[in-house]
Amino acid sequence: MQQDRPKPILKLRRLGIDTYKEAVIYMREDCHVCRAEGFEVQTRVLVSLNGQSMIATLNMIRDGLLKPGEAALSEYAWAKLGAKDGDDIHVSHAPPVHSLSHMRAKIYGNELQGEQLQAIVDDIVAGYYSDIHVSSFLTACAGGRLNEQEIVHLTRAMVDSGDRLDWGQDLVVDKHCVGGLPGNRTTPIVVAIVAAHGLTMPKTSSRAITSPAGTADTMEVLTAVDLDVPVMRKVVEQEQGCVVWGGSVSLSPADDLLIRVEKALDLDSEGQLVASVLSKKIAAGSSHVLIDMPVGPTAKIRSMDMAEDLSRYLEQTGAAMGIGVRVHTSDGSQPVGRGIGPALEARDLVAVLQNTKDAPQDLRERALDLAGHILEFSPDVKNGQGRILAAELLNSGKAWAKFQAICDAQGGMKDIPSAKYTHVIEADKAGQVTAIDNRRIARVAKLAGAPADKVAGVDLHTPVGTHLEKGAPLFTVHAHSPGELDYALGYLEEQDGIIDIEGEPS
Repeated sequence: MQQDRPKPILKLRRLGIDTYKEAVIYMREDCHVCRAEGFEVQTRVLVSLNGQSMIATLNMIRDGLLKPGEAALSEYAWAKLGAKDGDDIHVSHAPPVHSLSHMRAKIYGNELQGEQLQAIVDDIVAGYYSDIHVSSFLTACAGGRLNEQEIVHLTRAMVDSGDRLDWGQDLVVDKHCVGGLPGNRTTPIVVAIVAAHGLTMPKTSSRAITSPAGTADTMEVLTAVDLDVPVMRKVVEQEQGCVVWGGSVSLSPADDLLIRVEKALDLDSEGQLVASVLSKKIAAGSSHVLIDMPVGPTAKIRSMDMAEDLSRYLEQTGAAMGIGVRVHTSDGSQPVGRGIGPALEARDLVAVLQNTKDAPQDLRERALDLAGHILEFSPDVKNGQGRILAAELLNSGKAWAKFQAICDAQGGMKDIPSAKYTHVIEADKAGQVTAIDNRRIARVAKLAGAPADKVAGVDLHTPVGTHLEKGAPLFTVHAHSPGELDYALGYLEEQDGIIDIEGEPS
């Protein structure tokens, strides 16, 4: 009788290669397992250790990093399997991933049903999709290729892919900004105001996808945001609100895996945006959500027609999922506040909460508008009275006190750091500022190192409408290193019209 062939075994060696959330296995090109199994570069293989297994992408090594009979894992795969140096692993062919046929059907324009999208999302969370597969799925869904029913199905699949919190009450509020507006860091201010009133607002926020800072990046300047669910629950039960990184809690985990690839593609499609936003809110236990939608020529949403279409998708998907969604369109013609980048934005929002004289008034007013709308979700607050109540909570110092309490509960409040290197960009002529390109000013901040370097970014001195003389400062570039500063300045030398100045009549 033929005996089962023994499983190929390799001994693990830790190389410390960081691939973020991509599982990769490294094997020698002349490895006996590769030859026996017919593995090639980019093959998806099943790696098993101590009763656990995961699918990883194979990369080949030709030099002496690994000895014969050794293999290595990316740090992500190492942590997922709980590996140790010298562990024996089994490597074999990965099982077929049947949901890839659904993904290919979408590439060819076919409509997907709920169970098909659920299978895709489940396989992404399980690690069965490589980055190439995920990017193919995202591309197939971009450009309006998801209809309204598919968006609902995708949202439900993403909610069901992880945990779902229950706060034991009927009214749990949240907000989200669709993005594309540098410096628009209203969320921490809004959470402080709303929680000071006593409403429950468990805010899970994202890190930057294509921007110089996400809310989680900015909040991390001030306090810890990498909280797990038990700690997050404790903070909310104690202070009525929190601002934590959504990736640290297992709420809609598919969203974080999709966002990682979206960031590399610089892609943020409407259907995926709706599913991403609402799946996080629903999983976090929210019953009512306010969406801030800035509209402007260089914002993410560039026209009212786009805004109306996206608003309809958000509201209809929310209704289908059993939550109330209200969309607030706002001015997206120019950046908000002065700072663009985590530390600079943290400085601005703290100034607003502290009611300092030099606090950015546009950031303050936007935060009050949004907080007012959220307060009106409460049956105790009449329509039209929310903003008045929000202003009272901010002016009285109650919001600032609540913000400090939230930071303390999340791990303590930290001092805001500053950049070692700065460079002032000056006006090349006198006149009035008539326009600011949101995308390109954000690009400068990113090239300077934001958001990876918290201190990096841009400090804007001249909002639209400012009258200035030739040589007046337009904005200051902040960087952690001279190399990053030079990188951003090199980009600026090639640009014209980031800030439009209309010359004064002679």
